[in-house]
Amino acid sequence: MVEEQRISSSGDAEVAAYLEIAEEKRGRQPKSLEEPAPGGEREAVVVLNFGSQYAMLIARRVRGCHVYCELMPYDSPWERIASLSPKGFILSGGPASVYEPGAPLAPDYVYESGLPVLGICYGMHLIASQLGGKVAPGMRREYGQAMLHQSAGSPLFACLPFSTPVWMSHGDHIVELPPNFVRLAYTENCPIAVMSDGKGIFGLQFHPEVAHTPQGKTIVQNFLYNICGCRGNWTPTNFIAESVERIRQQVGVGKVICALSGGVDSSVTATLIHQAIGDQLSCIFVNNGLLRQDEPERILNTFRKNLEMNVVCVDATDRFLKRLEGVVDPEVKRHLVGEEFIRVFEEEAVKMGKIDFLAQGTLYPDVIESAVSESRVSAKIKTHHNVGGLPAHMNFTLLEPLRYLFKDEVREVGLALGLPEEMVWRHPFPGPGLAIRIIGEVTRDNLEVLRAADWIVINEIKKANLYRQLWQSFAVLTDIKSVGVMGDYRTYGYVVALRAVTSEDAMTADWAHLPYDLLARISSRIVNEVPKVNRVVYDISSKPPATIEWE
Repeated sequence: MVEEQRISSSGDAEVAAYLEIAEEKRGRQPKSLEEPAPGGEREAVVVLNFGSQYAMLIARRVRGCHVYCELMPYDSPWERIASLSPKGFILSGGPASVYEPGAPLAPDYVYESGLPVLGICYGMHLIASQLGGKVAPGMRREYGQAMLHQSAGSPLFACLPFSTPVWMSHGDHIVELPPNFVRLAYTENCPIAVMSDGKGIFGLQFHPEVAHTPQGKTIVQNFLYNICGCRGNWTPTNFIAESVERIRQQVGVGKVICALSGGVDSSVTATLIHQAIGDQLSCIFVNNGLLRQDEPERILNTFRKNLEMNVVCVDATDRFLKRLEGVVDPEVKRHLVGEEFIRVFEEEAVKMGKIDFLAQGTLYPDVIESAVSESRVSAKIKTHHNVGGLPAHMNFTLLEPLRYLFKDEVREVGLALGLPEEMVWRHPFPGPGLAIRIIGEVTRDNLEVLRAADWIVINEIKKANLYRQLWQSFAVLTDIKSVGVMGDYRTYGYVVALRAVTSEDAMTADWAHLPYDLLARISSRIVNEVPKVNRVVYDISSKPPATIEWE
């Protein structure tokens, strides 16, 4: 306690002076995402990815502070970086060790730019190694929660207690600071847990981007506002204005067709483009036979009621199911659905005359999980049909205005555009539809079984007033059969799995702790109302290690 009081007193004057200057630069912080900050110019921070599978969470933290950012490969050329006019850099974690031959390094422009830099885990090791310090393997790996203690005052610690829990995941550690750097904090197992040169370069051994660091958002916000001088003007209103102008410039006098699925992503995409180019946009809804019960009718009714634009409906059920005959591999399913999806659009486009662009509601997590050239040091998890699942040769140029947004940001934009809440808050539904919720071959009979089970799940979730609290909830038809007894007869029926998760951005997710009586009602209804099913199980896997969808 004596040390805590000494550190707090010695650091208060420096922090207060720094914050006063930063506050003058920054102006008033917006109270909510809907309230724009003073000034119309967009601020940006660049996150360089060194192979962290969840570097996206860093970007998520930054966006949550109302500052725009983009996640780029660590070796991105300066020309691409300069186009954003960044106010700072964040270096992600990664699986490498800086002392190994061939380890990825931060480009020289990171340090030569004079901009603030925040290195996280491997990013901290890079700063230490490249600026003259020393990194070595630790005697003991530190994984999990640790208690961080401040050893010097810093604007990075503004509004933080002297000691705070943080999440560690590292085997290497810094054994020698670079010249002119000082230690700002430590943990029991990590003598140098935070360091700085006092001029805007900081290194964190822990991960502020994960939920397991409770004060992580505050630390990131302190870096953005107090160190980089950001004001927080990344808002839905600004995004809409920028997107409309960008779409007008990109499309010119061309014509666009947009795939409407009924979800918030495609609906927001269509509305944005329609605001930008009006009747140059035509929307196409494809019933691929892989949708949920009564969904085609509900989607078309919603579109015609709320979106004043041309919508063409195409029933392509037979051709999609034909392509999926005998296919059991989930990646093949995704590619086939994606390819057929494009072919249907090409055929419809011919009827409309010359079409130049295909609009899609691709989101940032889709891009990252498909690892489409966004980071050469990250592994692909699975292909999303509207990203990596598209065919190599298409007759359209893709138009993806939401490509760098998270789902919750899309919803905020949708509300700002005036879309109805039932459309904005609809649970995410995968592009390949029920094809990847049927384990094994997709048949008409299996689709009907799954539709009936899924309808019961959603119906009971909504009746329990839990729909808005969940990120997704659905049924999966497994390829497992089990013995059961119904009446006086032996049965041999399918096993249906229930899946319900909570999440903020789908990059990570926790299984939902649904009430037992709700699970019991769902199970009882499925077994009694859905033919060929005699057993129901509940999936309690989180992401990671599992993904939200089963395939």
